[in-house]
Amino acid sequence: MSRVTARRRMVRVTATGEIRRPDTLAVEEPLEMRIGGESLNVTMRTPGNDIDLVHGFLYSENIIQSVDDIVSARYCAGTDADGQNTYNVLDIQLRRTRPLPKRRSITNSACGLCGKTTVDDVRIRSRFRPGYGDFTIDIHVLSTSPDELRSQQQVFAATGGLHAAGLFTADGTALVVREDVGRHNAVDKVIGWAVRENLIPTADLVLIVSSRASFELVQKAVMAGIPMLGAVSAPSSLAVDLAVEAGLTLVGFLRGDTMNIYTDVHRIALRPIAAAL
Repeated sequence: MSRVTARRRMVRVTATGEIRRPDTLAVEEPLEMRIGGESLNVTMRTPGNDIDLVHGFLYSENIIQSVDDIVSARYCAGTDADGQNTYNVLDIQLRRTRPLPKRRSITNSACGLCGKTTVDDVRIRSRFRPGYGDFTIDIHVLSTSPDELRSQQQVFAATGGLHAAGLFTADGTALVVREDVGRHNAVDKVIGWAVRENLIPTADLVLIVSSRASFELVQKAVMAGIPMLGAVSAPSSLAVDLAVEAGLTLVGFLRGDTMNIYTDVHRIALRPIAAAL
């Protein structure tokens, strides 16, 4: 098995009885991020695409503004009981020294804002405004994007235990899909990929997530200049408020031929979805 999945014993109970067998689970492990040897944050994540995760996290926190701000990112000390490298510590060397955010605690897989010390720390101002530009997407293309996202969730198919995020073009092409136990980590991974590919600001792409649309996910999209966020579940009130302020199109309950468009509907070419099929 790879590091993204693990096997554990379990008892499955059904109407016909009990079955004792191994189950495939998504792996959750800590990743410590260090800047020049100084610990910045520990996040609980699914191993894999850690370099993308670090780039996305640092970009979302406004610590870097492009891939050129990072000189190197390398795994360092961190061993298990057998003395093997756990690959759970990444040390990043920045080209320029910048003040680090006030975050020095563990971020669990359910909370991307854990460790923030004040309310003011939560809101980060973006250099980009998603409200600018003329990006539009056909409603049928948007409606099929969650299915395309699910088709590329290989670890979810095996475990049922991961969130996913993907960046899609206006014609429905998935440029990148990433999975993680934390929805914020999955988004950081795709934004980190975009940072490394020099695609920021991503003014002509849609961010699709397999989770609810929280404030933190909207903020990450705004920081990257993404004009539209589509979620298969509900948004929060603060997520909608931020989307209104930033001019981001926020879509919730994006499931098949139905969706709720909460903000900036002008980016979606509306027509009956059934007629488009």
